[in-house]
Amino acid sequence: MKRTMIKSLSEKKGQEVKIKGWVDTVRFQGKMAFFDFRDVSGKVQGIIFGKPEVLESAKELRAEWVVELDGIINERPEKNINKDILNGDVEIEITKIQILSGAEIPFDLNDELNLDISLDNRPYTLKSDKNKAIFKVQAEIVKAFRNTLGNFDFTEFQAPKIVGGDAEGGAEVYNIEYFKNTASLATSPQLYKQIMVGVFEKVYSIGNVFRAEKHSTSRHLNEYSSLDFEMGFIKDHTDIMDMLAEVMRGIKKGVEENTKDELKLLQAEELLIPDKIPTMKLSEAQVLLEEKLGFENAVGEPDLEPEHERALCDYAKKELKSDLIFVTHYPVSKRPFYTYEDEDEKGFTKSFDALFKGVEIVSGGQRRHDYDNLIEGLKMKGLNPDDFKFYLQAFKTGMPPHGGIGLGLERITQKILGLKNVKEASLFPREINRIDTLLSE
Repeated sequence: MKRTMIKSLSEKKGQEVKIKGWVDTVRFQGKMAFFDFRDVSGKVQGIIFGKPEVLESAKELRAEWVVELDGIINERPEKNINKDILNGDVEIEITKIQILSGAEIPFDLNDELNLDISLDNRPYTLKSDKNKAIFKVQAEIVKAFRNTLGNFDFTEFQAPKIVGGDAEGGAEVYNIEYFKNTASLATSPQLYKQIMVGVFEKVYSIGNVFRAEKHSTSRHLNEYSSLDFEMGFIKDHTDIMDMLAEVMRGIKKGVEENTKDELKLLQAEELLIPDKIPTMKLSEAQVLLEEKLGFENAVGEPDLEPEHERALCDYAKKELKSDLIFVTHYPVSKRPFYTYEDEDEKGFTKSFDALFKGVEIVSGGQRRHDYDNLIEGLKMKGLNPDDFKFYLQAFKTGMPPHGGIGLGLERITQKILGLKNVKEASLFPREINRIDTLLSE
């Protein structure tokens, strides 16, 4: 008999079927037993009664055991029908059980666990309802990112993770032996994105990046997934902000339409992404922080502090009905060599950060596209243009005005779902104290 997926069982009333999956729950009641089974497509209740030999074979079953079942799909009694869930109108009367593998789970998967215990036991705890919901939503974020950019004619490309130098010109990097030379793990696909704009005009990349920064906070990882796009023929950084707003609306639509149950389980708030995203220059944000939000010594600083970001997001949500706010015009001194300087505000860049629910999730802006201007940017940062010869070739072959963004997947997942720590939004988090389990001193 061919396997039937659980989501299709309501269409099989009165028929004999074979299903394969995991035991979710087990309840024995005298000469009867009730089970919940799941596969990739959904869940169904199983029942054994009037078959002593089948009941006997089922007695060793526990949560997470993997089984193959034969059974008959029966309609539930009217009083037991649940119209709000998949297969709420049927159950499978089990006639045969084959155990494919057992399981030894050291604790209840749905207990609230200390974060380190949860991460140390990730192969177990990823099976919990909460974790499955987190990463189902995360998968939908990636899907919506791809779909939205695809609708705007962007082309996906795969950026290398082993590189000859640091794209940011300063971030801590992981150096690795590369045959007779030293290479590093990529901190960003930035230089390759720019090269590819000269090929396809609109491009995006999804992949892991690595930062060897010695921090241990609730918002940082040493390896994270970066969602990047870059686009040509822009007017300035505002075109990039408009495209990011479209991406954020696409993500909102995707997760709210396709992961309703997961958002409900995680008690996630509805996202506020209005038609017009609040935008202010860094200098304007700093004045707001001092004059209205109770901060001191913010004006004139080259960047925002984490508490500033939280306050600005609270202000945007309460006063402007938006979970997202753009802050533009960071100083040249605080941005990488490729960032475009505003001709009308010397010393400041046509760049921005997107703050979302209390934290920066995106850094982006317009890039230098003129070859000579780019050389100036490298020299200004104390970098040797000879170290960037490969990259610089792209700017001698016709490069349009362009710009883009880098979005941290784990961080946006954390903020959409209201998680306390970004490590909860990483399947297998890498940070200063952990690879898979905690590192010894």
